[in-house]
Amino acid sequence: MARLISALVILACTFGGVAGVPDAARAADFYAGKTLTMIVGNDVGGGFDAYARLFSRHLQRVIPGHPTVVVQNMPGAGSATAAAFVSRVAAKDGTFIGVLTPGAIVGPLFEEHGHMPYDPAKFIYLTSADSGSRLCVTYQSAKVKTVADAKEFKAIIGTASVGSSSSDYAKLHRATSGLKFELVAGYKGTGDLLLAMERGEIDGFCGVDWSSLTSQRPNWLRDHQVNLLFQVGVKPNPELAALNVPEASASTTSPENRAVLDLVTAQQVFSRPYIMAPGNPKEAVGILRAAFGGLYNDPQFIADAERSKLMLAPASGAEVQDSVERLYQAPQAVVDKARDVLK
Repeated sequence: MARLISALVILACTFGGVAGVPDAARAADFYAGKTLTMIVGNDVGGGFDAYARLFSRHLQRVIPGHPTVVVQNMPGAGSATAAAFVSRVAAKDGTFIGVLTPGAIVGPLFEEHGHMPYDPAKFIYLTSADSGSRLCVTYQSAKVKTVADAKEFKAIIGTASVGSSSSDYAKLHRATSGLKFELVAGYKGTGDLLLAMERGEIDGFCGVDWSSLTSQRPNWLRDHQVNLLFQVGVKPNPELAALNVPEASASTTSPENRAVLDLVTAQQVFSRPYIMAPGNPKEAVGILRAAFGGLYNDPQFIADAERSKLMLAPASGAEVQDSVERLYQAPQAVVDKARDVLK
């Protein structure tokens, strides 16, 4: 709870004033009688779905005009299916929000050929609910329990679809740290991968958010049923550091590989991004950015997040927008090497 409060106190200033927000009467008129649909690019039951449903329970209350808020799951291609729908199909009238994995935002950066049906650099970013750490983990019964083990022994690592964080991060660490990971694809998402570990189908998986692991399997941590191989983040997580979980950067095999690791993991500034397609009304953007920002200081929302065991380390829409723009300006040589790693 302490980390939640500290993060939200900082955010009180960050979200304090939002440019372009219309006055209360105009804002109420804009959303009155409308339905706001959140398109989640992941399956029901995973972390992204849980956060979206947390927001859906409170947005109606804080958005002027009190629109009906619904959640619609549209999994596929690491959230790229949902991103394409929001970008190309959904109405551009302020009533559709995309809830995407970071992989759907950074994926097009590494596409060598072909045309992606959306441009992440042109999305309108409303917020990111989390900017936390990710992990590579194995189950208690696995032979591989440390990074050193993973460099010596084979581990069966489960992944979801190409472009998902579990797929990208497994490939990333296998290449940049020389880990003996054998990848098994086809799982739906975090919930499916956690069950596969319990059933003994796989040894573990990578790219799991620390917030997802603590909310979905708190007993694993309490009862020492999971091995935390290493943490991955823009900066070290204090909780994981206290548990002596090493950083992934410590095991990279060269400066070039470290640069690739840093580029791919830059997405963790926006671990749970909420977006709108270009062409939506500025009025709607201002209203929604203000609504998301207000929730991070709302006692009812904070209490619900705590009950749901969902961590909040949010970033404003403007902060996410800036991070994505800088990501898409990365040196081409590093982008090319990262592309080869993620194939």
